Amino acid sequence: TGPSPVDEHRKLAGLEVLGTLSDLPELILTREIDEVVVAGADARLMRRVVDICLNVDVRLRMLPAAEDVIQGRATAVDVRDISVEDILVRESVETDLTAVREILSDKRVMVTGAGGSIGSEIVRQVLQFNTEGVWAFDRDESLLHDARLKWDGSPHLVLGDVRRAESLLSLFERVRPDVVFHAAALKHVPMLEDFADEAVLTNVVGTRNVIEAGSRNGMERFVLISTDKAVSPTSVMGATKRVAELLTQVGNQRDDGCVYTSVRFGNVLGSRGSVIPTFVHQIQSGGPVTVTDPAMTRYFMTVDEAVQLVLQAAAIAQGSELFLLDMGEPIKIVDLARRLIRLAGLAPGRDIEIQYTGRRPGEKLAEMLALDPLTPTSHTKIFEVALDLPAAHALMAEISELEQAAESGEIEVLMNRLRSITNATFDEVGEPEVLDVEGVHRAASWS
Repeated sequence: TGPSPVDEHRKLAGLEVLGTLSDLPELILTREIDEVVVAGADARLMRRVVDICLNVDVRLRMLPAAEDVIQGRATAVDVRDISVEDILVRESVETDLTAVREILSDKRVMVTGAGGSIGSEIVRQVLQFNTEGVWAFDRDESLLHDARLKWDGSPHLVLGDVRRAESLLSLFERVRPDVVFHAAALKHVPMLEDFADEAVLTNVVGTRNVIEAGSRNGMERFVLISTDKAVSPTSVMGATKRVAELLTQVGNQRDDGCVYTSVRFGNVLGSRGSVIPTFVHQIQSGGPVTVTDPAMTRYFMTVDEAVQLVLQAAAIAQGSELFLLDMGEPIKIVDLARRLIRLAGLAPGRDIEIQYTGRRPGEKLAEMLALDPLTPTSHTKIFEVALDLPAAHALMAEISELEQAAESGEIEVLMNRLRSITNATFDEVGEPEVLDVEGVHRAASWS
């Protein structure tokens, strides 16, 4: 379906070929087309079709890929609406299952924050391996209950809070987990600007408590789930996650035989409170769709892809590494909003308005994945960030002061301490330079 003119006598399966993709809008109007069905397209082609049809009133649907039909995963009549995953999903991840199996087989695995988007998917994928047992830990009983319905297996459910050090230590003494994936965190940037003490107690003190409990009870491998917001942080959330990364780094100085590592990535499609569910709700309510800034971009990946790479990073870790996942291309949020409106069968600006509300406290126009040099690993989609190792004793002293400030509600002291530990810039939102690393960052565009 290239741009070249189409022979007027050309036919396919006995049907006349009317034109190329670029002819779609005119054909839809002149022939009064109600529905466009795309056959087995990849994400790049689907984005192009959506773009072309942005300003015409037509329903977009798609057929499964020929490969799925041949292998029996779908039939040729399985026509369905196009979803956001269809236009955002990237090429599939290749996972070294042997390496992952080696760190999980016959091991006792604990996942904190197991009710959340990332945590629940970690539990789901880990259950596929021959572990001795999986413990799903979360402080939200409803989330934990709902997540259990998605799991093909029976993990041990644990209701608890990483902020309660003694209770956590008692749990680790009973379970003695070998591998811990630490996903528990408070994550909503604007809200945590108003509740910095809560962010510190969960994201920093909670991480320290998990590391301490695991270190004292034979933990062999600790994996922190981190975020691109920890890079040159301008928000409380980003700064507290950066401190958690530092805590994980110095964990390897404990001489307890445990491998400590962090894995950093961006936004996950469909996670609670993320922009896509918010946009979908606003569209279903008739709009408007609210975008903070027309220039704002973010990185997106599916939860399945993120967790596959987290497990892979955990398998190749030797200790003290900070891994970075290849997030692909940053996407303009306003472009994402327009496409979601189009996927709903509506027209941006005509049926659903887009309103710009201005950046919220702590938000950047664009997220960075790293400021420091990157080195490739044995996996093409995982990079290692070269960072200096902090002094453990000094860091732990600062974290004790940070905890005291959070417990006593001394927010100004707390913010100053976060600044001194992470070099965070809370007062002025800077626009980061893109780290030009092939396969990690590309120009901020949809195409």
